[in-house]
Amino acid sequence: MKINAIYPGTFDPVTNGHLDLIARAAKLYDQVIVAVAENNNKSPLFSIEERVALAREVTCDFANVNVIGFDNLLVDCAKEQGAHVILRGLRAVSDFEYEFQLAGMNRRLSPDLETVFLTPAEQYEFISSSMIREIARLKGNVSSFVPDVVLNGLIKKFS
Repeated sequence: MKINAIYPGTFDPVTNGHLDLIARAAKLYDQVIVAVAENNNKSPLFSIEERVALAREVTCDFANVNVIGFDNLLVDCAKEQGAHVILRGLRAVSDFEYEFQLAGMNRRLSPDLETVFLTPAEQYEFISSSMIREIARLKGNVSSFVPDVVLNGLIKKFS
């Protein structure tokens, strides 16, 4: 049986922490679907099209990674994509309570989907997209936290 995982998020922007999880998931699963959420509640800096394009560009070296955009329930998107696992990242204990609630709700909505948590490598455990956006907005150096193509996108957005 092929085991496909879906890694959902806003990815606004995609960071080296995200890429770390994608790289490790690509070794564990037959296919990893990076699912970029529309999520207008968060007022993203990058449009859904831009976030999908950036994610595709930084994951192009992974043969078993596919990037999609979605604007429906995650469990429905997972079913549409043939995913059996929802992959979530945990950076700190503070993430756990929220992620635990999401996992419980997703299990209730779709009992066939399992949620698996991965932690990032320690050099990435403090990185969040919102911190990256704020540092970049204030003209700080985020080059060690994001791929070059994302850095260039941030520079354009804030120039």
